[in-house]
Parts: sequence; structure tokens; C-alpha cells
Amino acid sequence: MSCNGCTLGTRLPGTEHREENLQPHRIRQIATSALLALTTQSSAQPAPPATSTVEVLRVTRTADDGNEGSLRWAIERSNTAPGRFRIEIAPTGPAPHVIKPASPLPPVKGPVQIEGMAWKQTGDFIALDGSGYIEDKGIETCPGAVPGQYGANVRTTSLPGLALIDTTGIDIGGLEIRNFCIGVLIHRASGNVIHDNRITANRGGAGVMLTGDDGNGNPTAATTMHNKVLRNEFVDNGDGLELTRGASFNLVAHNVFRATINGQEPSQGIEILLGHDNVLIRNRFEGYSDGVQINGGHRNYISDNVFTGNTFGLSLSGNGNIIEGNTIFDNAVGIAVRPAAQMTVARISRNSIYRNGQDIARCWSGGSCDPKLRKGGIVFGLPSGEHASYVGKRGGGVNPDPATLSKICPDGAPRCQGAPNGGLAAPVIDSARQSEMRLTLQGHLQASPLSRYSVEVFANHPRAGGAEGEIFVGEVVTTSDANGQAKFSLILDRVPGGMPTTFTATATSSDGATSEFSQPVAADR
Repeated sequence: MSCNGCTLGTRLPGTEHREENLQPHRIRQIATSALLALTTQSSAQPAPPATSTVEVLRVTRTADDGNEGSLRWAIERSNTAPGRFRIEIAPTGPAPHVIKPASPLPPVKGPVQIEGMAWKQTGDFIALDGSGYIEDKGIETCPGAVPGQYGANVRTTSLPGLALIDTTGIDIGGLEIRNFCIGVLIHRASGNVIHDNRITANRGGAGVMLTGDDGNGNPTAATTMHNKVLRNEFVDNGDGLELTRGASFNLVAHNVFRATINGQEPSQGIEILLGHDNVLIRNRFEGYSDGVQINGGHRNYISDNVFTGNTFGLSLSGNGNIIEGNTIFDNAVGIAVRPAAQMTVARISRNSIYRNGQDIARCWSGGSCDPKLRKGGIVFGLPSGEHASYVGKRGGGVNPDPATLSKICPDGAPRCQGAPNGGLAAPVIDSARQSEMRLTLQGHLQASPLSRYSVEVFANHPRAGGAEGEIFVGEVVTTSDANGQAKFSLILDRVPGGMPTTFTATATSSDGATSEFSQPVAADR
């Protein structure tokens, strides 16, 4: 069986120095990620063609006149008999080849494969450019569904480059999709694959938007599932990608998400809004307000990604989300765990989190521009746009009534939102003794009575910063007594990463809520 986009040997930029982490637990972790990807892959194969022989529709011209050889002609022709055709885009004449539609293209009906033919031979993309009919009005270019709202992080499905609506089995590759409000819209559509594209400067909704929106802003179940977004480059879109309003069981893997100084709305690499059970593995997120932002999404699995140069590497609400085995460094906040109306419960396990606390202030519908922001590796209680204490933009034209904004306890008590993850306190490392290569560590934690906790221990080099966790070194399980007190000890015969200077720990409850990092403790030698 092939695993398109799941090759275990692939390494993302910025992870080359992590060789010491490839220990047995990391191998098991990567294998788990690959298994999840395979599961999604096997469920997402496009439907077989309706006929035994697929005919090729060749796009040989960049003109958008609707005549034979144009992209509009090919889509319209394919839509008359879904499954019968494959669309190959290979305009004649010297590159670069840019197709500028004069009006929106018709939604694509699957199954069909649409491929820019040059990228397999030369690495060049065929460009699909929305500037032929979308007037550039800066950040107000792309309207939201609510009159007066615009730009990233407002509800919208407007002006997509390619629209996949209520369909299945569409494969799109080899294109540069730019200057639309949404690069590719996957709307109540399942089993589609978006791969090996460059998706850039789609200012409004997202580079790729997967949504189950029912047309009134409500989620729909089981309509936007088993899609795959693989090996694409996302640059300076509003959000890079969105999984919203019921988008579930989708795979996003091996993509690069970047916001540069040229981007006008550096909001999220990926926003998950009421999206559940999605898998994000081996992506890179750089330069955003939030690398990944989860708003009320549950049971999403985020593993083996790189987050760097963001205000918040990850910003979390929802229940049952797992953040495991990622490399999170040089952000203002590595992981922000937010208060919410329904308490956030997030498991944060075996990540490499270091050198956060940077002076980064991006705050477009996420992150923060608060000069007093508490920074660090894992930080509880930071506000988002729904909170009165949020400092930043809530979205273009979004001006909520201050009376409707939520308060974070103790502000506004008793009508306030409490600490996320049950307010679980970080453990305390009482002593760390290192002789030759043996480490003996002892500590305690104060938590709920008669409960089970897993304590993860991390080693840190001087570069790592304060209360963070650079190198996972071990895990121990402990149980609290009737007073909520628990003790733990860990003995290791080998400490990964050479001779670290400090050790930290987190605690995770049996229901999957992880604490902040403990204060660092230097080892006695």
C-alpha cells in the first residue's frame, strides 16, 4: 500500500537538530502518526470513474473565453459527465503560464483529476490568478457573510478560485492558486485531495477552506470528511487553511504554512472552528498570530509539526485535543490554553518546547498585542477575541458589544470563565541528582484526591529558556492520596541530549488535561 504524503524519512526545515529525540518513544509516536494518516488515506480514495476509460481534456490556452482549450471549457465539459474526464493543464508557448478568469469559474463536480502538467517535469506551477475579476481593495477586498465584515476570520465562502461543493473524488495538483478570497473551497464535500500546489495571497477566508457550513453558519455532520491536503506551500493567505463547522476526519500533512512581512492578515496557519477528529502531522507554521488555533474543536490530533516565529504556536480550546511530539520554539507563547464556556481539556505530551518568550506581537483574530502578555512554553488563561481582555483585532468590521464579551476569572466573578485544564497545577521537582549518566529525580504535585496522574520530565540546555521542556527524558505515573498529594520519582540510566543544565516536568490527569511546566531545577552533580 502506498502512503501518499506519509513517508517517514521526510524532514521539515528547522528540525535537523532534533536527532537526539529519535528514541523508541519517538519512533512509536511517528508510527502512530503514520497509522492515522494511512487510516484517513484508505478512507479518502476518490470514487472510481463512471467509465472504464478516462478521457483527457487538455487545457492548452490561458485565455478565459470558454472556448475549447480553456480551463473554463474543460471544467464545464467535465461537469457534464463526472468521472469520465481528466483535465490536464499544459498551455502552449513559453512559461510562465497564468490563467486569469474574467468571472468566477463554475464549481467542479467530481470525480475528476485536475493537474498542472509542468510541475512533475520542471517544478513549475501553472498559475490560476483571481486578479482578473476581483478588485484589490486591500484588507477590505473580500467580504464576509455578515454585511460590513471582511477579511480573515469572519464567516465567508465568497469568491473562491476552485469550488468543490457537495461533491467527492476531486484531485487537484500542480497549480499556483493566488489572489482569490479563498484559494480552494471544499464545502460539504468529502474524499478530495489537494496536493503539491502553491497557494498564496488569497486574502479573505483561507488558502484552502474545508467547511460544513449549512448556509446559515451552522455546522453539518458527516458532510466534509476524509479530505487530504498534502505537500502544499501556503504563503500570505488570510488563514492558511480552515477546518470549520463540522469538518471532520480530514488529514493535513507535509505542508508549509508561512506568513511574511508582505502578508496583510497574518492570522492563523490553520484555524479549526467546530471541526473534530482531524489529523495534522508534519507541517511547518511560521509567522502567524497563531500557528494553529482551535475554537471549540474536539479530539483533533496534532503531531510532529514545527511551530516557530508565531505569537502563539498553538492556541487551544475544545475537549480531547492531543498535542504530541511537536517542535515548538522561538514563539512568544509556545502553547496557549484558553478559557472557554465549556472548559478546555487538552493533552500536551512529549513535545520539544524551548526558547519561547520572544518579543512577537501579531494579533489578527488571534495571538496578542498585549505588552503585558505572560509568555512561555505552556501558558494557561490567555484571552482570545471572545474575551473582554483581548488586545488585538477581532476581524475586519467586527465590533462586538462589550457587554457580550466573556470575562476570565476572577474578573467578573461569578459570571466568568475558569482556568482551562481544570486549573491543574504544575508539579514541583524537589531534587535532581546526576552522577555520570544516571539521573535521579524526585518531586510532588498537589491535585485532586485519589486520582491518577502521568508526570513527564524534560531536560533543558541553557538556550531553552525558563520553564519549558526541550528534551523529553522520561515519564512516571503516580496517584494522589486523600488530601490530593502525590509524590513521584524517576531514575534514568541515560539522559538524552548530552549534559543538560535544568529539568522541568508537566502533569497530565487521567481525563487528558496537562499542566503548565514546573519551575526549572538544576541537577546536583
